[in-house]
This record gives sequence, structure tokens and C-alpha cells, in this order.
Amino acid sequence: MIYAILLILFIIIELIYFKIADYYNIIDKPNSRSSHTNITLRGGGIIFPIAILTACLLGYVSWIDVVAVVLVSIVSFIDDIKPLPTLPRFVSQAVAIVLIFWELNLFSEAAIWLLPIIFILFIGWVNVFNFMDGINGITVLYSFVVIASLSFLEVSKESLPLLFTVGLSCCAFGFFNVRKKAKTFSGDVGSISMAVFLAYFMIKTIMLSGQIGYLFFLSVYGIDGVITIFTRIKKKENILEPHRSHLYQYLANELGYSHIFVSLLYSGTQLIINVVVIYLESIGKLTVPVIVFFLLFQVIVYLWVRKNVVQKINLKSVII
Repeated sequence: MIYAILLILFIIIELIYFKIADYYNIIDKPNSRSSHTNITLRGGGIIFPIAILTACLLGYVSWIDVVAVVLVSIVSFIDDIKPLPTLPRFVSQAVAIVLIFWELNLFSEAAIWLLPIIFILFIGWVNVFNFMDGINGITVLYSFVVIASLSFLEVSKESLPLLFTVGLSCCAFGFFNVRKKAKTFSGDVGSISMAVFLAYFMIKTIMLSGQIGYLFFLSVYGIDGVITIFTRIKKKENILEPHRSHLYQYLANELGYSHIFVSLLYSGTQLIINVVVIYLESIGKLTVPVIVFFLLFQVIVYLWVRKNVVQKINLKSVII
């Protein structure tokens, strides 16, 4: 019953936010580097931090984690309204990460040399996740798949109310976003807050299970993001600037596949990977050699697909 009430509450909050966003003109205007063509309300992803705050009020999550998420959400929401310099965004993310490290006792339980590595990976993940939020449905469908997959793990049993609550916020937002003409985009407030939450829960899951292979739950975004960054560095492009170089952008923009199809392709691929990972762990086969092989396999498949997509784009441009 509580979850039905929460879902209705989240939908109502979204509808109220739409009125506010419309009144204050919080919109996303199309530009040469975006993947949409219509003016759309921005910041609908504000429901994600609201859901995490709600979970805290219900006793599902620590206030420290909420402070971390709310901090990046406030800064990101301001950035949605009026673009901010890189420094305040970085500082808010860094402070949030330190708070999460503190809540998870990483300062006492993790080796000192490991902390900077986790910090860099955390910051990198947050920004990759944000860059991946470029077409209708991709962020919310992908997030829902990750949250659902985490819910199936034995170590997540005590955190199911938290996962269900955040998952319901995905359902509420998805109702307005997973469509041909989206009512709203998540904005940085949604993508950044969700990225921080997923990273927090992933670290927690690895600490509880001792299984680093669960990182594969984030591998589709991770591989696309890392390879795209290296590709842009090779081309001597500024990796901090907006671009249209991700595989999903090639598929949606250059090849003309629908946003929903591409979003389902990404989230569906991640779901298949997650099912394989959960199965391998259940039979005790998710060992280091298997993890390395599975990672190489995914990278090779991604590079092959990307190469073929780029060739199609080049052929298309020659024909035109």
C-alpha cells in the first residue's frame, strides 16, 4: 500500500513541478549538439532526489547519504536554470563523495591508496552518466534496470525499501519521459543525483558482497563513456564540452533510430549483462579470470558495433 501511495505522490509532485517549470521558463532549448528538436521542460529528474529524501524520512536511508544527494541536486538544479562554472559543480560532487565515503566507513575500512582511485572513478562515473543523458528514456530506463538488478541480490535485502522507493520515482518520471515527444527531461538535477545514488549503492554492494564483478551492472554506460572519452582525446577535443560522439547519439541522430528504440537497446543490453552476472555469481563462476574475459568481450563487441555504425554514417554522408 505504501508503495502505491508513493507512486501517486511522485506523479503529483511531477505535475506540480511542471507548473513551476513552465511558469519560470525552466526549459531545454534544442541546439546543434543536442539530440532533440522541441523545446521541453527541464529538471523533471528532480523527483529522484525527492524520492531519496522521502526514503530518509521513512527510515530507509542514512541522512548523510541524503545530504550528499541533495547537495549535488541543488547545485545541479541551479546549473539547469543558469549554467555554472565547472568549479562549483566539481566541489559539490567532491563533497558528496567524501560524505558517502564517511557513511560507508571507507576511510577506516579501505586501504589509503585505494581511496583516490575510488574517488576518481566516482567523479568519472557521475560525469559519464550525465553525458549519457541525451535522448528520451535513456536515463530512466537504464537506471530502472540497474535498480531492479540490485534488488535481486541477497546483500540488498535490507535495502529493498530504498531501492523500491527510488525505482518508483523512475516509474513516475518515465511516464512523462519515455515517449516520442517527452513532456520533460531529467536535467542535471536528475542525472547527477541518480549517478551519485547508483555509485553509492554499487560501492555498498561490493563492500557487503566482496564481489567486484557487480560493477558490470554499470558496464554499458561505463564502456561507452570511457571509449568515447579516449576517442575525443585522440581527436584533440575538449572532453568537458557537450558533444554528439557517443554511440547512442550516432544511432539516434545520424542514423535516425527513434529515441525510445535506442534507449531500450541500451537498457535491454544492460539487463542481459546483469542477468548473466547474477547467474554466474549464483553458481560461483564470477571469478577474476571470468570478469576479465567478460570485460574484454564487452569492449570488443562495443568497438565492433561502433566501427560499423561509424562506417554506415560515413557511407551515408558520401551518398548524400
